[in-house]
Amino acid sequence: MSLGAAAMTIETRAFRLTYPAEPTRVVRGKIDVLAEPRASVRRPHVILLHGFKGFMDWGFFPEIAQRIAALGFAVVRFNASGSGIGDDLENFTEPKAFEANTLSREIEDLERVRAWIRSGAAEGVDPDRAAMLGHSRGGGLALVHAAERGDLRCIVTWAAVATFDRFDAPSKQSWRSLGFLPVLNARTGQELRLGVSALDDLEQHRDRFDVPAACRRVRAPVLLVHGTADESVAFSESQRLLESLPAERARLLAIEGAGHTFGVRHPMRGSHESGGDAWEKVARATVETILRFG
Repeated sequence: MSLGAAAMTIETRAFRLTYPAEPTRVVRGKIDVLAEPRASVRRPHVILLHGFKGFMDWGFFPEIAQRIAALGFAVVRFNASGSGIGDDLENFTEPKAFEANTLSREIEDLERVRAWIRSGAAEGVDPDRAAMLGHSRGGGLALVHAAERGDLRCIVTWAAVATFDRFDAPSKQSWRSLGFLPVLNARTGQELRLGVSALDDLEQHRDRFDVPAACRRVRAPVLLVHGTADESVAFSESQRLLESLPAERARLLAIEGAGHTFGVRHPMRGSHESGGDAWEKVARATVETILRFG
């Protein structure tokens, strides 16, 4: 891909996928790609995965999508059907969907998106050339998916979790007693609920969602990016993932002093106003990795 592509126009196309058996379950997404007058051009694609309580238009996602698309890739980003984000793509207007969410349902959403791409319905996207970028929980899911599928060109994770089991015994007991886990969204002040089905799913599929074990089966190149002052997911979690990945195909980029979102807030008002040097290091390393392997 040529750096000269950055001067070209990038267009953003919306898509919406549903589940026939669950009419209210919706995956809403966008594809960022260079405007191309020739319909026959099919570009390698990068799938972006948001984290817990995240969404595809949060902070840095539109910015990194634009940067990657400018280099000639199609960037596919979407809100998980259980993200809680509704039609306005910004607010948690679907609390019931959030409450019903599980790790398995998020993997189903990812597979649903990939099946749609493989069907040829995503115009201008080459279904056979795929890379993945995931933040936080999305990073862990990207690694699990990569282990199961084995068809990705490369994976980049930002502040990836090494375990999805982030709850102590008293919290789990209360969760089962109440029938839900209260989840505060610091950005909006809303208190959401996560149903017991999420805990059941985690415990019933513990082996599937063992991220370090999945890493041992990943064969694609992996770049792990993590802030050393991450307040949500400890830097040591990416160190643990690095130890589990094939040494010749993985590296860890430590962003000194950076937190969970590398200084970026929502909405992001420009790379130098939001994140500064830390964010630029993350963005450059991400783009370079995808450009090299994608």
